[in-house]
Amino acid sequence: MKQYEAVIEALKQLGGVATLGQLYQVVFKIGDCQWNTKTPFASVRRIVQERKEIYKIKPGLWALDSCRKQLEANGFIVETAHNSDSIQLKDFNHSYYQGLLLEIGNCRDLLTYVPEQDKNKKYAGTTLKEIRTLNQIPPFSFPELVHRSSTIDVIWFNERRMPHAFFEVEHSTDIQNSLLKFFDLQDFYCKMFIVADNRRRDEFEKKLHYSAFNDLVNHKRVQFLGYNTLNKLYTLAIESIRNPLFL
Repeated sequence: MKQYEAVIEALKQLGGVATLGQLYQVVFKIGDCQWNTKTPFASVRRIVQERKEIYKIKPGLWALDSCRKQLEANGFIVETAHNSDSIQLKDFNHSYYQGLLLEIGNCRDLLTYVPEQDKNKKYAGTTLKEIRTLNQIPPFSFPELVHRSSTIDVIWFNERRMPHAFFEVEHSTDIQNSLLKFFDLQDFYCKMFIVADNRRRDEFEKKLHYSAFNDLVNHKRVQFLGYNTLNKLYTLAIESIRNPLFL
C-alpha cells in the first residue's frame, strides 16, 4: 500500500474527517504501508495538502471528497464569503477551536474543561466531552468565582486543579464580554487568552485599552491568540508526543 492510500484509508476509518492528531493515531498502524522516512508527520501533511481525494475544511482538519455531502449535512462546512455569517458555521468554528485547545492542553498533561452547555458539540469525528479530561469544574475558589469561570470556553488546570489558563473563543461575539470575565478573575495566577481570527486583533486592542481594563493592560494579563497561531501550536503539540513504532 502506498503512503497516500494509507492516509485515505485512515480517513475512511475515522468517518471521512479527521484532525492531524487523529490521523497520526491511525495512519501509522495501517499494515502493508512502509514509512521509511525521518519525517513521517511531514509526509502525512504533504499528502493531505496535495491529493485531490482530500480537501481542507479548516486549518488542521481534513476530509475525503467522497464524503463531502454527508459531512456537510452533519455540519462540517468549508467557510466561504456566502456562509461565513451563518449560525451553523459560527457554531462549528467555535467548537472546532475549543477542540484544538483541549487537545493541546491534554498534550501538555494539563487537566482540561469545557462548559456543560458545550460538551455535546461536535469536534471532528467526536464531541468535546470525549476530549476534555474533567467532567466537572474543580471548586478552586469561592463559589461565585467558580461559577463565573464555569462559562469560559476552555480552561486548563494544573495538577493541583488550579487554573493554568483561561481561553475565550471569539469568532463573532463581543470581545468585551470576555474581557469582563477576565477582569473578574484577574486575581488568579493564570494566563488569559482571547482566541479569534487575526482580523479581530485591532478590535481586541481597542477594547482591551478601555479605561475599565487598565489593570489587565498594566499587568499584561490578557493576550491575543490568532487562529493561525493556534493551529501551529496544535501541530507542534501533537507531533511532539506521537511515537510511531518506527521512530
